[in-house]
Amino acid sequence: MVKHPKPLVEIVGTGRYVPDRVLTNADLEKMVETNDEWIVERTGIRERRIARDDEGAAQMGAEAARKAMEEAGVEPGEVDILIVSTATPDRWLPSTACDLQALLGAGNAMAFDICAACSGWLYGLTMAEGYLAAGRGEIALVVAAEKMSSITDWEDRATCVLFGDAAGAAVLKKATGDRGILSAHHKSDGNLADLLYRPGGGAAIPMSEEVLVDKGHLVKMSGREVFKNAVRSMADASGTALEKAGLTGDDIDLLIPHQANIRIIKATAKYAGIPMEKVYINVDRFGNTSSAAIPVALDEAKEAGIVGPGTVILTAAFGAGFTWSGMTIRL
Repeated sequence: MVKHPKPLVEIVGTGRYVPDRVLTNADLEKMVETNDEWIVERTGIRERRIARDDEGAAQMGAEAARKAMEEAGVEPGEVDILIVSTATPDRWLPSTACDLQALLGAGNAMAFDICAACSGWLYGLTMAEGYLAAGRGEIALVVAAEKMSSITDWEDRATCVLFGDAAGAAVLKKATGDRGILSAHHKSDGNLADLLYRPGGGAAIPMSEEVLVDKGHLVKMSGREVFKNAVRSMADASGTALEKAGLTGDDIDLLIPHQANIRIIKATAKYAGIPMEKVYINVDRFGNTSSAAIPVALDEAKEAGIVGPGTVILTAAFGAGFTWSGMTIRL
């Protein structure tokens, strides 16, 4: 008999935020040479949400965090650890986490950012797990906040159809029973970094007039290579996370994959042995919101009653870096 691991931490509250503005495929047809049929066939995306110009990652993250804390019955001053996953920080210094800390009034927390692209929220959960298990705090808040519209080239039809803006959050405490994170698997391969990246605007190639003109500060992607690696890596993440938990696809109540592309989602489900009716999909409504995708989907699934206490979920993500992650959680 397989001995299932005893969880160290559990998720006690979740929250999400998506901007009001909807950008449909029909809207994009007026901006670039594309059409709804082409977008839907290749990505499954029909619309996405776009943040206001004055709406940043910290502000969106605060909305999601407040909802997660309310569900958990936690006050801002009780948060010991605040981790923010973002590839779109509001500014380079200080961290978005510190700005979010100020917005929330979470003055007792240590706050910092991580950047693992689309895998970032799952990376953050494991970091929080380690801090809590080591006795470095009692309550952790892990937020993913992404304003992907701010780094999207809206004249590049290969990428501008993909991305949207959103934020998701979770409150974690030490586990008291069998509910919580059962397993996690994280990997990366920096040798493939230039297949999905922003070449300019950082310390190596500082922001300049030339960078702005060439749009070097915006996302560049080698679509076919990214797709192949995403399928392979999310399959690895799913399989390893299941193995570490002593589970199979039959034990999973719901698969919540990173919402990048419907074809990647279907391939991940097939490898994990999970039928599509047990896969949560919202990529059609929100597009790829990077690390915010999984927490937004999890919160939606909870609100809809698809999952609840005792439900076992599998998550998997893949992003720039390359990074990839898989995790099993009993809610």
